[in-house]
Amino acid sequence: MDLDAIDHVVLTVRDIPASVTFYTRVLGMREVLFGGNRRALAFGHCKLNLHQAGREFEPKAAHPAPGAVDLCLLARTPVAEIVRHLAAHGVAIEDGPVERTGAQGPILSVYVRDPDGNLIELSNPL
Repeated sequence: MDLDAIDHVVLTVRDIPASVTFYTRVLGMREVLFGGNRRALAFGHCKLNLHQAGREFEPKAAHPAPGAVDLCLLARTPVAEIVRHLAAHGVAIEDGPVERTGAQGPILSVYVRDPDGNLIELSNPL
């Protein structure tokens, strides 16, 4: 088997509109509607599908739960600019900027929480 990339990840959330607002207004993703009023968030060549907690689509994770995800997202926007943007939107930085190791090498990251408490790492390759 020769895997290439992640196509999408499912986020189980308490409040879909609140999640859409955070990911579109703060992180610049695009809202996507598909198959029977389902909602997702798109960026680059990836997508985050949203499942309402307690009303998840089948098949689903064995234990879907809001706040159980830790995502690292690579950004073209420099981390210093990301820090200013987050402050302008009233989003607290939990940690960073700090150097970490990403899938393809060193990265510079800041960590924030989404409305469900998921940890979102926003990073630049170094």
